[in-house]
Formats: sequence, structure tokens, C-alpha cells
Amino acid sequence: MAKTKKLQGKVAVITGGTTGIGLAAAKLFVKEGAYVFITGRSQKELDEAVKAIGSNVTGVQGDIANLTDLDRLYEAVAIKGRIDVVFANAGVAEFAPLGKITEEHFDKLFDINVKGTLFTVQKALPLLNDGGSIILNGSVASVKGTPAFGVYGATKAALRSFVRTWTSDLKDRHIRSNVISPGPTDTPVIDGQPADAIARIVSTIPMGRMGEPDEIAKAALFLASDDSSFITGIELFVDGGRGQV
Repeated sequence: MAKTKKLQGKVAVITGGTTGIGLAAAKLFVKEGAYVFITGRSQKELDEAVKAIGSNVTGVQGDIANLTDLDRLYEAVAIKGRIDVVFANAGVAEFAPLGKITEEHFDKLFDINVKGTLFTVQKALPLLNDGGSIILNGSVASVKGTPAFGVYGATKAALRSFVRTWTSDLKDRHIRSNVISPGPTDTPVIDGQPADAIARIVSTIPMGRMGEPDEIAKAALFLASDDSSFITGIELFVDGGRGQV
């Protein structure tokens, strides 16, 4: 007997789907039977990602901090008539210690990570099926006091707060809202970092290594599928133990 695919016939939206965790999740969701819409700011990277995913995918260029871009995304998605899963994955990571924080740094991180994520989800609601799944990409930085991570960590803590509220806001529609909080993950963000900086990061992870994008994608699949049908409002740490010890 053929194994049933976990997202058979589902429609998913994944922001920031051109590299790293977003791309890994898009590939996995399609493999598990979903039709996926991905976004990215670079048309070139978007085209490459669509090609890499191969089938059952549409790429829509845009920046989640730009509400007009989000409207354009959902106009494209409306062709399918519904959404079953929103994985609000897009975000930006930049770091500055207290005393060196600029208004530009603060505004950029909150505009993309908090405002962009909020409106990604809110604008999806008219198309989102009752019983659907909302997944936000948080970070272990929301609970760890890592030097220079103040503004970044605060944006991710805001996402943790959102899913608690949305669990209450959307309970009548049986829409589940959860956040995945990855630890340090081997994505393009890491490329170009000095080897000693990488070693320092790895030394803080009890499992002694960074995560792989596929490992985060599997957690997203779990929260997107019926395997997590009685799970809502949680923060799922996928971090090699970093947040716990």
C-alpha cells in the first residue's frame, strides 16, 4: 500500500523560500503532496529556487515588510482559492550590542521580522481554511541573552507572543498557530562568518553541531500536518538543546 503523503492536496505559503530553511521546507512540503507558493526579494534567487523545487510551486517576488508586495502574493495565491498552511519564515538577522544600536537597525529588524510576519498572516486569513496551520519561524535567541542579539531576540520574542494571542483569536476557526525556534543552523547566513565565530556558536550547543535546514523543515512539516492536530500556541525548539541548558 502506498504511504499517504502528509500534506496531500494542501496549499502552503512559505515566505523567504529561496534559501536555507524556507527552501528546505518548500522542497519537503511538495514531496509530501502540497502545492507551494514561495516568496523572495531576489527574482534571480526565486527563479533558481522554483527550478530546484521542480513542480507544484509558484514563486512570487516580494518583500514581506512591503504590504503591497503581500497583497500581490495573495492575489497570486487566490487562484488556488484557499490556503491550508502559512509558514511565515522570512526574516533578517543583524546584530548590535547595547550602546551601538541605531534607529536604522531597530526599524529594519522590527519592520521585517515583526510587522512583516504579522501582516503575512493577517492578509492570509481570508483565504486560510478553517482548521489550517500557521507556523512562524522564531529563534532560540528569544530566550537566550546572547551579546549583541538584543533587538533580534526581541523581534523573535514578539513572534512567540503572537502565537499565544492568535491561538485565542482564531480558536473558533480551529486554526492552529505555533512557532518553531531553531538554534544556529547551517544556512547561507552563516557563509562568510569567520571560523572562530562558528566554533564559538557550536560550543554553546549541547549536541555539539549546528542544525541542518532539513532538520528545521521536518519540524515545520510536523506542525503543518495532522500529526500535530492537538498542538497549538507552542514554541518548538529545534536547537540541539541550546535553549534548555
